[in-house]
Amino acid sequence: MNDNTILVFTRNGLGDAPAELQQKLALKFLQLNLDANTLPAKILFYTDGVKLACEGSPVIDELKAMKERGMELILCSTCLDYFGLRDKVQVGIIGGMPDIIEALHAAEKVISL
Repeated sequence: MNDNTILVFTRNGLGDAPAELQQKLALKFLQLNLDANTLPAKILFYTDGVKLACEGSPVIDELKAMKERGMELILCSTCLDYFGLRDKVQVGIIGGMPDIIEALHAAEKVISL
């Protein structure tokens, strides 16, 4: 695990592509990182990214496995409320923008996906 790196998901998947492809790419990305044990310290989810940690997401198992390995997963509470997903969260902690800002400032490297 890299204690200085944070990943940021702002989309319900990876890249700028049709939704199905975005989710497929996110799944592959997370699986390969788990397999290689190249995990960041935290993953932040905001805007559409919060949907990845909610009911129906194809990456729930991978995110749960990452959490079990000690990663912190932080979901934007404002975004969850906006989408009506607060009660659909399957993994991670619900935080606010102050939590996201604190994590970003403490990171040595931030990778936006």
